[in-house]
Amino acid sequence: MSETNPKVVERLTEDYERQQALFSAQPAIVQRFLETQGKQIADAIVEGDSQVSFLLPDRVTCTLEDVAQPALVTIPQNQRSRSAGSFINRFRKVELYKELRHVFIELEQSPDRAVSVAAGLLRHATVLHMVHQMLPAGRAVIYKPAEEDETIPSVPETDGMEPESAITAATDAIAEEGKAEEGRGDLLVPFVPYARKFFVPQWVAFGEHGEMLVKSLEEANGHVKSMQRFMEVLFLAVAIAPYISTDEEFVTKRYGMLGQLVNQGRALAIFQTREIIARIKERAAAGSLNRGLRLSLPYFDDQELKIDISDFEIIPSGRIMFVPAFVVRAVRQEEAKVSQDTRFNPSTRKHLLHLLSLLEEAFESGNEEMR
Repeated sequence: MSETNPKVVERLTEDYERQQALFSAQPAIVQRFLETQGKQIADAIVEGDSQVSFLLPDRVTCTLEDVAQPALVTIPQNQRSRSAGSFINRFRKVELYKELRHVFIELEQSPDRAVSVAAGLLRHATVLHMVHQMLPAGRAVIYKPAEEDETIPSVPETDGMEPESAITAATDAIAEEGKAEEGRGDLLVPFVPYARKFFVPQWVAFGEHGEMLVKSLEEANGHVKSMQRFMEVLFLAVAIAPYISTDEEFVTKRYGMLGQLVNQGRALAIFQTREIIARIKERAAAGSLNRGLRLSLPYFDDQELKIDISDFEIIPSGRIMFVPAFVVRAVRQEEAKVSQDTRFNPSTRKHLLHLLSLLEEAFESGNEEMR
């Protein structure tokens, strides 16, 4: 929120506080009903359903014209049943959250005050469920930028006081299924100290020096996808109700997971780049690269918050003997393109150039030996 216009933040905060106060003013039974319907809507949005049906509550507490005190107003039965999206949207690839947002806006503009208020309350209940209930809580963390000119803090800071091995909290360990002795409960396996510096330690796949902390690359990819899904839920919540971005839980979860995702996404790309280097050297030694070589280099785009691919040709198809100089030359050409490519923000460009430099350095020594 630090880069958002202060006036915009102030207005969103007012919207959030007004909706929260209105929700709190509802009878307990109405609040529970709204929470149930909000959960149903949130599940449909996040799961990518093409349509969702829902009900407005049968009554809401709201203010009326010429009435000094808020009153409990009934919503007629024939106005309670609503829906958004349609089955055909599955084929048209229309995202449900956009349709739902349109339906909420229409309902909130209803001349019937009770319907208008109920729609706003249901929108509020939906995004609260997405932020507070759908996403795991995390640890208190502080990140710093990897470089001075970076805008996303992604390197965990520590005060040096955290114990290295003792389990001090439930989030310090994970219960492994199927390994507990009878009567002894779950087997608790502590996370490494570095993982405990992040918001959700169970999704940390790479250590401080790029070493893999999980059993396979597939598992590491799975952790990154879990973090991406976490951020996607936050994005969808803001798309439904922008004011949720001022919610304290939202701010905490976004900060904690954004830094972790950028850190681990880059670490995954670096690990994969080193694997690519090893495979190229292995195939070169076996003489199986003499019919051409095209490279798909993974990198983490911190604008899109996903692993993307940079494709470029090392050796054209044909009977051309592989020499390290071909890799160095192709990488340098790619570095020149990336340096001028306006699609990258500065931090993504720097990250991708670092990956290319790893490739260049790995084959430059071999190139020198060939001279």
